[in-house]
Amino acid sequence: MTLRLYDTATRTVRDFVPLVAGRASVYYCGATVQGAPHIGHLRSGLNFDILRRWLSHSGYDVTMVRNVTDIDDKIIAKAAEAGRPWWAHATLFEQAFRDGYQILGCLPPTVEPRATGHVPEMITLMQRLIDGGHAYPVDGDVYFDVRSWPRYGELSGQRIDEMLPAGDSVGDARKRDPRDFALWKAAKPGEPSWPTPWGDGRPGWHLECSAMAGKYLGAAFDIHGGGLDLIFPHHENELAQSSAVGDDFARYWMHNGWVTMAGEKMSKSLGNTVAISAMAAEWRPVELRYYLGAAHYRSAIEYSPEALREAAVAYAKIESFVQRAVEVAGVPDEPVELPASFVAAMDDDLGVPQALAVIHNTRRDGNIGLDRGDKQAVRTALGLVLAMTAVLGINPLEWQAAGATGDQAALTSTVDRLVRLALQQRQQARARKDFAAADAIRDALGEAGVQVEDTPDGPRWTLAPASRQER
Repeated sequence: MTLRLYDTATRTVRDFVPLVAGRASVYYCGATVQGAPHIGHLRSGLNFDILRRWLSHSGYDVTMVRNVTDIDDKIIAKAAEAGRPWWAHATLFEQAFRDGYQILGCLPPTVEPRATGHVPEMITLMQRLIDGGHAYPVDGDVYFDVRSWPRYGELSGQRIDEMLPAGDSVGDARKRDPRDFALWKAAKPGEPSWPTPWGDGRPGWHLECSAMAGKYLGAAFDIHGGGLDLIFPHHENELAQSSAVGDDFARYWMHNGWVTMAGEKMSKSLGNTVAISAMAAEWRPVELRYYLGAAHYRSAIEYSPEALREAAVAYAKIESFVQRAVEVAGVPDEPVELPASFVAAMDDDLGVPQALAVIHNTRRDGNIGLDRGDKQAVRTALGLVLAMTAVLGINPLEWQAAGATGDQAALTSTVDRLVRLALQQRQQARARKDFAAADAIRDALGEAGVQVEDTPDGPRWTLAPASRQER
């Protein structure tokens, strides 16, 4: 079975056939850096990280472009409220987004271009549109003429006559049609601007991505993606302006679902966001990654602490098996072939829920091997679990290695010695049949967030994910 992806443009699941054999080119819309990221923002980055990992595992040389929108109306307004220069405000939150992606274990993109660094490419694109009769300047502004492009609305499945006026310039009587959208905005007093043949100003949101995608991936590339809310107007406008100058642009369009709260999309304007920094203070990053990546990328995730707790418990089961299996069989060093059912799930439009089911079934087989003392069965299951979780970016050993450095490694070692001392005292209490004392030690550890599991090889401890929320 070949990789098949749902294409928003055709509304069908299609075989993935890259433009260049053995290579995959991906552009997805990154952050508009007006404020701190929440988990709804970062879900898109995580979903496309899983896509990238699967493409790489499937043998493709992947070029991944994730842009940064570092200038727009909201950034200017938020910077003014904070009393910062716009560029300082944008830089602050660009780093916050980058930190958020890193917290979730997302691989860095091949290139991460900023909008403000690509004004020359935008000017060139606008000139091509004007020359082709698809755009027009008015008093320093430049607009795309939607009526000049008969295919406008094809991505979102809308008809021009049924669309509302463009939200970036509502009520502008200078436009030929109220739905015409701004490619360039004339300079206003006190705002940043760049020189163009039509006057000083700054780019419109949609122009930026077409210019940057073209620069780094060419006139045609494989996959364009982003959140579901970007289909219209952002991606519709990108497609129109790039196609109007003769570029083939993206061959597949992928869009991830929202993270919702009480049925509403997470949004700063609605005040229903959950900051990644706050989440990382309560949950381990790998637990957050498991939670945000476990649902199918096109599905909505309804946020709740209970759902996150369930995800953390599910991941802890994988982690516990790996820990026990490594103690019994060691870390396998030979390459393994992924289970056919896992490959089929991932090739079917990145079916992560089904892929996780294969992981948990393999984990259960491994636990049976542990109970029976079947070292070879344990080693086989361990190798498969490590390989599959690596593809999804949740390999317990990789996360352990990433976190076990410097002061954190010393702290982990100290905690381990203290817990083992308590467990030794518990074992001594059980040996002298003082079960009340043994239970008291176990209860005290539980209150401290330590989960104790009695096994044939002795007690084993892990952090209890749910305990961190029950304060």
